[in-house]
Amino acid sequence: MSIDFSQDYEAPLVTTSFTPADESEFSLRPKRLTEYNGQEKVKENLSVYIEAARRRNEPLDHVLLYGPPGLGKTTLAGVIANEMGVHIRVTSGPAIEKAGDLAALLTNLSEGDILFIDEIHRFNKGQQDYLLPFVEDGTIILIGATTENPYFEVNGALLSRSIIFELRALSQDNIRTLILRAVNDCDRGMGNYGAVIEDEALEFLADMAGGDERSALNAVELGVL
Repeated sequence: MSIDFSQDYEAPLVTTSFTPADESEFSLRPKRLTEYNGQEKVKENLSVYIEAARRRNEPLDHVLLYGPPGLGKTTLAGVIANEMGVHIRVTSGPAIEKAGDLAALLTNLSEGDILFIDEIHRFNKGQQDYLLPFVEDGTIILIGATTENPYFEVNGALLSRSIIFELRALSQDNIRTLILRAVNDCDRGMGNYGAVIEDEALEFLADMAGGDERSALNAVELGVL
């Protein structure tokens, strides 16, 4: 399935493979780092790298995001693409079964495009090695995401060429902010519910989410649709 986000992002955001969970979160996704909820240290460091790349008029360094599922790694990749003003193509380790699939995907990327690979640890050694020439010559910007320890699961050559960021479970305050924005914030197209949530329900949802952004957003959608 292919989804065109060009109407909602200042820079066209094109995806080749979103999961159903990703699609359900689309309307709630931030467009800028300043709108991205939580992960303050990651955002602070990313903003420095992005600004430096802009000033040099060069592509961003490759990025590897790791941490538990549901923390917004795919969302953050989209934010980075928007901040850099480039296209992004999204795929995942399990979606690329044959070497030809990866070759076809890379062939269709333009110079400077971002290739986001979720579950990059699911790429075997041969697949990761195949990426190296494209990473080394700067043909693409690679953003990988993994729920595993990247130092054990990702090719050392890819690691050495990437900025590595660890995403951690969101705080209760972060989750509350996320829920309130999803429920109430219609102005920026990040909720479109125009609903009101009672304090007791807010606390219940924030507690049940357990620091997981995806769980919080899924709970909001179930509650208002």
